[in-house]
Amino acid sequence: MRTAARRRVLLSEASSFTAREFVTVLGRDGAVVDAMSSVRAPIARFSRYCRAIRRVPAPSQDPLGYLAAADRLMASGEYDALLPTHEQAWLFSAGRHLMRHRVEVADIAAFDRVESKIEFARLLDDLRLPQPAWRLVENEDDLSGLDFPVWLKAEFSTAGRGVLHVPSRDEAAAALASLTPRGRVMAQAPAPGRYAQVQGLFRRGRLLAAAASELLATGVGGSAAARVSVHHPEAVTALERLGAFLSWHGGLGLDYFHEDGRPCFIECNPRISEPANAAAAGVDLPALMIGLADDTPPSGEPVVARAGVRTRSTLAIGLGAAETARTRRGVAKTVARALLGRAPQAPAREVLNPVLEDPPSLVPFVVALAPVLARPAAVRRMAARTVADYSITPEAVARVSTR
Repeated sequence: MRTAARRRVLLSEASSFTAREFVTVLGRDGAVVDAMSSVRAPIARFSRYCRAIRRVPAPSQDPLGYLAAADRLMASGEYDALLPTHEQAWLFSAGRHLMRHRVEVADIAAFDRVESKIEFARLLDDLRLPQPAWRLVENEDDLSGLDFPVWLKAEFSTAGRGVLHVPSRDEAAAALASLTPRGRVMAQAPAPGRYAQVQGLFRRGRLLAAAASELLATGVGGSAAARVSVHHPEAVTALERLGAFLSWHGGLGLDYFHEDGRPCFIECNPRISEPANAAAAGVDLPALMIGLADDTPPSGEPVVARAGVRTRSTLAIGLGAAETARTRRGVAKTVARALLGRAPQAPAREVLNPVLEDPPSLVPFVVALAPVLARPAAVRRMAARTVADYSITPEAVARVSTR
């Protein structure tokens, strides 16, 4: 498989933390990295590893225009590979018939089984993979049969925006009402243990590489802002089974809780997410994604990341503290502990804003943290605006699929 050095890569968006980590990992590999964006100053722009931001229509608002722009950029001959860094993978799959350039993603039928939280829960049941008890919630009457606390989940959402923890029956009706405009809703019992993720890269159902990590510090929406790579063979085996069943092509990830490495799955991410921890642990998923575009045949057993590697995203840790602590003192204390290398994430390598290695990355760190230090509640609007830049709606996918 060819290395990423001197390869010319176009990323599907530039606003997510995943895109920012792709830039760092590929830049360290020696790749030439550009990224598409509908906004002028996304986080990926502020890196010495990002050569240019290519302005394109917003994928949710104008999915056809977005796909056309991506196709034109690839037709220019400037790039060796277009790598989906977030939900654009779903859009590329749905719009494959509209593009001359092939993006290495799974078929839309496979996406349909995992993008919907409800269909994914049914799929886990079909495959007899472990998950917490769940059921559909169609109206308020269905709430009376639930055991609380419980999680209510909109069928489609990203970055934790459509998932609510409901402590008791008293809060359930309001929570359900807030989610029903998004479509169908499911209820799921809490899972025991510690939060972790496993992700891997597949070539037509065959697992090429995998990496698992456990949360050390929480970001916005419950995301992992600091991680330690872990050896969880049961989670890797389950991911391999799922990918083989779906004949998956491209990146695929699972969120789960575990007790002593035994997973209980709660979510599917049909893409590669925040790849820097895996890269630090020996599995360079962005470089391997370029290999998919080369159509290089795989050799040997899947590569699995080594355990015990700690990474952190200090900006994400600070934003997560603003969402949970909700006080300026709490945010400042949390950021200071991360910068000083204090527990629980210590010692950990900075992967989101590695300022000493990549000085321009200081800009989004300061610009994003300053307003939440002044007013922690501002983090919710900031996060919603950022998610809107890269998220894909079912309506956008439907527009593309029926064109």
